[in-house]
Amino acid sequence: MTHSKYLSMLGVALLALLGAPAGAEQIGEVSTAFILIGPNHKIVVEAYDDPRVSGVTCHVSRAKTGGIKGGLGLAEDKSEASIACRQTGPISFSGPLPQQEEVFNERISLVFKKLRIVRMVDPKRNTLVYLTYSDRLIDGSPQNSVTSVAVDRATPIPLK
Repeated sequence: MTHSKYLSMLGVALLALLGAPAGAEQIGEVSTAFILIGPNHKIVVEAYDDPRVSGVTCHVSRAKTGGIKGGLGLAEDKSEASIACRQTGPISFSGPLPQQEEVFNERISLVFKKLRIVRMVDPKRNTLVYLTYSDRLIDGSPQNSVTSVAVDRATPIPLK
């Protein structure tokens, strides 16, 4: 393998590692602190459609670190996030759902920290519950946010 081909493949792998997660759509952002060199610190709002539940969209707001490290994708973002999930169309299921399942995750540091969204099913109330939190290889954060989407009783949630 030539040196330039190796560097090209390494560059593509790095961009994939630092890029936005599949399925995330940035809705907007606001600056929270001016940074002289590099992008400002921000709060970003992203939309995620549940991949196994058609008609449910989650909006997550989270801190995004700016500056030189943030611009290069090397900064560790803060653990705070907020979530709101709503019915955005007719609800249907691609198949039976597990009682609890991670539906999204996104890196918020270069290697060790992830923002996660977990869907839980509350069968007694026919409700989908979504939890967002961050974890770290060694020490996670207790910061979390929860929301729920009540599903019409005429459409029972299929469980595995």
